[in-house]
Amino acid sequence: MLRAALLLLSGNMAASGLLFARNLAVAALIPVADYGIAATFALAMAAVEMASSFGLQQQIVQARDGDDPRLQDALTGFQLLRGVLASAVLLALADPIAAFFTIPEVAWAYRLLALVPLLNALRHFDIHRFNRDDRFGPLVMTNTVPALASFLAIWPLALWLGDWRVMLAALLLHAALSTALSHVVAERRWRPVVDRALWARTLRFGWPILLNALVLFTVFQVDKMAVGRILGLAPLGVFALAVTLTLTPALVMANTIQTAALPRLSRLPAADLERPAARTLTLCLAVGLALALAGTVGGWLAAPWLAATGYAGLAPLLGPMAVVQGLRVAKTGTNVVALSQGMTANAILSNLPRVAALGLGIWVLLDGADLLALVWLGAAGEALGLGISALLVTVRAGVRWPLGPLILGAVGFGCTVLAVVGIPMLLVVALLALGMLVWWQVGARFGHAGAT
Repeated sequence: MLRAALLLLSGNMAASGLLFARNLAVAALIPVADYGIAATFALAMAAVEMASSFGLQQQIVQARDGDDPRLQDALTGFQLLRGVLASAVLLALADPIAAFFTIPEVAWAYRLLALVPLLNALRHFDIHRFNRDDRFGPLVMTNTVPALASFLAIWPLALWLGDWRVMLAALLLHAALSTALSHVVAERRWRPVVDRALWARTLRFGWPILLNALVLFTVFQVDKMAVGRILGLAPLGVFALAVTLTLTPALVMANTIQTAALPRLSRLPAADLERPAARTLTLCLAVGLALALAGTVGGWLAAPWLAATGYAGLAPLLGPMAVVQGLRVAKTGTNVVALSQGMTANAILSNLPRVAALGLGIWVLLDGADLLALVWLGAAGEALGLGISALLVTVRAGVRWPLGPLILGAVGFGCTVLAVVGIPMLLVVALLALGMLVWWQVGARFGHAGAT
């Protein structure tokens, strides 16, 4: 488990780090308002992916017959249909999206961007099927190599194009290479088939994931849409960069934990689930708190460097945004445990408080509040969602969470919030809480006192 997790972590860090560096390079090489336009591409892509998300990758890992070629071929066919429909939707919405952001001259770019969902739908499922046997190398390769290529392409593209079109070209290059590599490393033939029975099963498995994707789109993207529409493209560029800086490491850690833990937890009978589930929760609490602390310190250190740039408003956003993403990583543990038991609706319910907080945040933006109000409301929503998610897993799966890590996590996040808003010395208490969480996790794994 540890070796596979380290491979996954290093691969996810490399891929996400390269995409992170790519976005920073784009932000540095084009004007802030142009970076705001580039951020709208991610919004458009997220919208069409959300509307067609059925958890196909999770199903081939979680299903008992995930190795069955017939199931894989049916999932391939379902994914192809999904991609064709998503591309058609984005093509049809290109002009309305451009009009919403008052940039009608960019409509052609959204039409070209419609190729990305189609390219993604052509990927081979073997890279996910291999995960069942802890063979993560092909997945790591197909994530890392295209990210490296799109990163290296930024400078020549910037010299050639010099504006938001740099990001458009990078997105198309990344999607094409990812799909090509998934076929290079595959073992089985790529064969999409129509199987009504298996497609109906996929719909039953995936409809809660689809609903959660709608919730996640609301959580991760609607705030950007509101900022771009209410405050303009330049504030959107600053806000989008703050999200990138804090969300990227959070997604790396959350995806690594889920990919490594889900196959193993799925194989366990309910009677043996409690201790591994508790370790997963404690790990996610520790990682989430570490990310919140790192973002808080990073915001303080970055402030002098950003003061004389167009991104001066970025520094005060980093700490609060890091708290939001840290809480989200902490919630990953409960959602992974729920998913391993087929409880796909858990993630939806745990995200509803964040949606409510977002609605309130948009209202306060319209009333004249600044971006910090929107972010802190998001943090409150994530904290409430974490509590709901833990309660649901306890009630529905019978998992009793250890009280010690929960208290340490609450103290750590609480002190981090107070440090961000004006009591920096409490960061020491948060660091102590993090250290005790790490000690508890080590004890739980190796049978030391921390496990008791």
